Amino acid sequence: MTDLTSMRISYTRDALSRDQLKANPLEQFGVWFEDALREDVPEPYAMQVATANAAGRPSVRTVLLRGATEDGLTFYTNFDSHKGLDLAENPQTELLFYWAPLERQIRAYGTVEKVPDEEANRYFHVRPRESQLAAHASDPQSGVVDRRETLEKRFADLHAQYPEGTAVPKPDFWGGYRVTVQEWEFWQGRPNRMHDRFRYTREGDGWRVERLKP
Repeated sequence: MTDLTSMRISYTRDALSRDQLKANPLEQFGVWFEDALREDVPEPYAMQVATANAAGRPSVRTVLLRGATEDGLTFYTNFDSHKGLDLAENPQTELLFYWAPLERQIRAYGTVEKVPDEEANRYFHVRPRESQLAAHASDPQSGVVDRRETLEKRFADLHAQYPEGTAVPKPDFWGGYRVTVQEWEFWQGRPNRMHDRFRYTREGDGWRVERLKP
């Protein structure tokens, strides 16, 4: 394997100071998200979701952010998946957005609860039809399957069961999670690893903002 010890870049694109920050971290997230859209960052709504089970075993994967409001950050998945089982045992998570072209990352830690089923149902039916069928075909998500052809057959069977023009019902095992964020961190890469980092911590009805050492 290639020697990794000398592979590095210096982050020189931007800086972040306290007076640039919004008082509300969700507004700051919105500013940076719009920057990512303008810069054509691929899938800026993709985020890493870290969970741990009751025994403390961690796991992480990438999912898509599907809502960002004062109520929290929302994503959707199979409740029987690895992440779903973790969250049933330990309903807290940390989310990570990494936007390499901007030399930025955002962390968000919080507690998790399921979104109302009516809301999940609305979102399910705005997804592409093929994605709706795939939600059924992949259950239980993260489960072992003997070969690809088994999945393909299940997918084809669902096409036959729900032909074009027929509504695909949302499965009971599929829905959304909303993260009530207790702590945000905004990270801007800087030269010589002297990065700018600011943490927002919920404090009463507002937020305490602190600069962190890099």
